[in-house]
Amino acid sequence: MKAEKMTPAMRQFYAMKEEHPDCVIFFRMGDFYETFGHDAEVVARELDIVLTSRGKDKDGEKMPLAGVPYHAAETYVSRLVAKGYRVAICEQLEDPKKAKGIVKRGVVRVVTPGTVIDASMIASPGARYLMALSPDGKSGRWGLAFLEVSTGEFFIEEVGGDGDVAPVLSEVERYHPHECIVGTPLPDALSTRLSQAGVLLTPYRPEVFAPARARSLLLEHFKIQSLEGFGCGGDEMKAAVGAAGAALSYATETQYKPLTHITGLSVRAPADRMALDAITLRNLEITETMQGEGKEGTLLHLLDRTATSMGSRTMRKFLVNPLISPAAIDARLDAVAFFHRDAALRSDLRDALRGCADIERIAGRIAYGNATPRDLVTLRASVETLPTVRALLGGDLPVRIADALAGVSDFSAVSALIGRAVVDDPPANLKNGGFIRDGYAKELDDLREVSGSGKNWIAAFQQQERERTGIKSLKVKYNRVFGYSIEVTKPNLHLVPPEYERRQTTANGERFITPELKEKEAMITHADERLLGLEAELFADLLTTLAADVPAFQETARAVGLLDVYAALAEVAVRNTYTRPTLDDSVRTEIRDGRHPVVEEMVPGTFVPNDTRLDGAGDQILILTGANMAGKSTYMRAVALITVMAQVGSFVPAAAASVGIVDRVFTRVGASDDLASGRSTFMVEMQELANILNNTTTRSLVVLDEIGRGTSTVDGYSIAKAVLEYLHGTGVKGPRTLFATHFHRLIEVEGELERVKNYHFAVKETGSEVVFLRKIVPGATDRSYGIHVARLAGVPRAVTERAGKVLEETEREARGEGKTGRKHSAQMFLFSNPPQDDPAPPAPAPREESPALRALRDLDPDAMTPRVALEKLYELRDMARKEGSA
Repeated sequence: MKAEKMTPAMRQFYAMKEEHPDCVIFFRMGDFYETFGHDAEVVARELDIVLTSRGKDKDGEKMPLAGVPYHAAETYVSRLVAKGYRVAICEQLEDPKKAKGIVKRGVVRVVTPGTVIDASMIASPGARYLMALSPDGKSGRWGLAFLEVSTGEFFIEEVGGDGDVAPVLSEVERYHPHECIVGTPLPDALSTRLSQAGVLLTPYRPEVFAPARARSLLLEHFKIQSLEGFGCGGDEMKAAVGAAGAALSYATETQYKPLTHITGLSVRAPADRMALDAITLRNLEITETMQGEGKEGTLLHLLDRTATSMGSRTMRKFLVNPLISPAAIDARLDAVAFFHRDAALRSDLRDALRGCADIERIAGRIAYGNATPRDLVTLRASVETLPTVRALLGGDLPVRIADALAGVSDFSAVSALIGRAVVDDPPANLKNGGFIRDGYAKELDDLREVSGSGKNWIAAFQQQERERTGIKSLKVKYNRVFGYSIEVTKPNLHLVPPEYERRQTTANGERFITPELKEKEAMITHADERLLGLEAELFADLLTTLAADVPAFQETARAVGLLDVYAALAEVAVRNTYTRPTLDDSVRTEIRDGRHPVVEEMVPGTFVPNDTRLDGAGDQILILTGANMAGKSTYMRAVALITVMAQVGSFVPAAAASVGIVDRVFTRVGASDDLASGRSTFMVEMQELANILNNTTTRSLVVLDEIGRGTSTVDGYSIAKAVLEYLHGTGVKGPRTLFATHFHRLIEVEGELERVKNYHFAVKETGSEVVFLRKIVPGATDRSYGIHVARLAGVPRAVTERAGKVLEETEREARGEGKTGRKHSAQMFLFSNPPQDDPAPPAPAPREESPALRALRDLDPDAMTPRVALEKLYELRDMARKEGSA
């Protein structure tokens, strides 16, 4: 269809679609936002609303149409955005009543997953980041920028090298951005992984990522002359600066106005924090479960007992960014200990903080200009809790608490202003006004008096006409199209006076007007229209006034978040009997009665604590053997989580813990594949292992579970032993390592490498029953009890019984016995003829009984304490070894 044959409204729509081809256009028409064509099909399908058609599109086909009421549009937009769509809001830019010809329309903002700012579209208190990604062609490093539009948080970093995408994926796992903008196509592997992580990938203009242009944009936005004050003024972070400029440009363009609440930019250096890659974050279930099913069952879910949204976001930042400075960690621990010691203070503070809403996000909406009267009432109530917070925290305070308290401003003037301007319970729908308090503006009060007196007059006029005409059902009603009119039902039309002028016929009767009513209608309508307009103007002026305090609101919100986290960590420590860890620059980890923080919460009262001693100069590698389900994986994860918690600045689930600072935690646990990328289970395992071996340092903590189990026994054992030797190091000591395995031959490594120790998890056998004691003890074991675990899992009894027989046969063959009990060679006969049947061998000569066996037979376990039993066990082992070497 040619443009001249389109309606004016359709020409407007196609013009908007051409400007925003990748967006669903919400096109305002009266009381609805309409969508057309393919957009309508998307909206109908995704939102489950009716798809109709009207007129023809530009190709001459029927135009699909789907619309939503404008007053409920935010709900529909948020649902589309949650599904990964970008929505352009095309508004009427003038009053249709005053428009000459077609109403002017234009896009006023674009809502995307990474730039949502409306309170109704943000479902959780968690951060909602926009990420920008820019490669540095020379160094192969990646520049990353993260912008939280609703709060104004903005930071950059550079990671990786030689084009390695793994560090980028680790940051994605750490911060969970909702959208990522890129200037050039990404490697297929990276774009696929971003998509799998639920990140919307949005191409953006490449020129905006240019460092020089990005720098100019940032300088202009922050009204500064150099980025030196932000820590990125030199040439060493060009890619990150490019990403920052692109993120700010994209956010500004989608919001269609300057984002004045974004007041600073910070640099996050990987050297300042413990490195937790994406695999480790997932395996330790720090913020999400391994199944990706949300927060429940994670360390975050356990520790996040915060009272505010600001605190909840801060807690998450703490957990994904553990510190590596003992002094900084101790400062946090001092703050937690302060609240840990004083239960009454902790309780009072947390009660006060519960009255504090999300000041940070309200501040963002004030700066943007879309805050509501209810936002301001909530803000007022929140800032009125702050004097209580300051009063509670008096006297001699730990440094971190004193620093946070210094950031809490006095907003008494703000509270008073909002109290004078906004009613205590403003309406949710602002269209009809009524949210500015009486007495705030004289002109508004005068208009309300006129409007009110006019409506009183209408009520009196209705009563007067009922009495004068005798029509008891007569009503004076208002209609947006026809204004005020007198409604008379059909049975009463014969009573209508001759001076009534007919205005409209309805299904039930007629509508009339009189000159007196028409005159009053003009006065009331004018007053009501001016009243609504004036309220909107007054509220906009109020937001402008409050915008000057946005930086103070943001600083206060950050301070409240910190206080909330320290108090929450103390609360969890008290509830769960955690202790304060000690941290130093050694390469030792000593934990007494350590527990897995999440597992013990799920099985209260039954968790068995265990000790751990790791020392880069001594017991550097612990080889863990033992039964399936005995607790090896839980134990290793517990050690890793206690380390992370300690360096976050939290008390830990142990009777005592001393942690030498760990720079990185690496984990390789479980079995998974990536068939979409053509990677088998074993390939995934080896790639994760390669990442560990290539990046570990002497200060790292390595957790390896079942290395080599994804291939043949011989290959797997060979790889596992070589990995042990590599981690142990020759001359240069390796990382602290926990190494669980079912390759029982690996226990021999203890005698070959000086810093390797064997441990196993104790099991008690009673006849055919097996009891897992969950207790780690020195030494090794050569049994895995897999068949017993299969029985517990519900494998049919016929299968487990047959498996038991196969196991017996296999073990006999491994000892060199055939099925008939005859000896045979374990080596294939490649160079000689196989042996012929021989007569039965002579009976072996009787052997003298082993002293170790005799001593074992003479033991009385019931009369021994556990300690004596353990000492006797060591004694018997030494006797057996001496006999074996004799």
